Amino acid sequence: MTNTNITNFRKDIYSLLEQTIKFNEPINISTKNGNAVVLSEEDYNSLMETLYIMSVPGLKDEILERANSKEEEFVDEEEVDW
Repeated sequence: MTNTNITNFRKDIYSLLEQTIKFNEPINISTKNGNAVVLSEEDYNSLMETLYIMSVPGLKDEILERANSKEEEFVDEEEVDW
């Protein structure tokens, strides 16, 4: 995580945001009133998806169980009626 203060963030906002987007490196911005964190949209969406999955009862366990399943237990994509 990149750490900076609000003054340096204002001065280098473009390069800091580009770095965050390109490398998914969060920015911790400190101010006299507290801190804020800037995330890339990709990291934010990933975090929201993880929170959603963890909020659905049993979904995490089902995902983990299926991840350990044998390949022959799965249906071929061509066999699925979309």
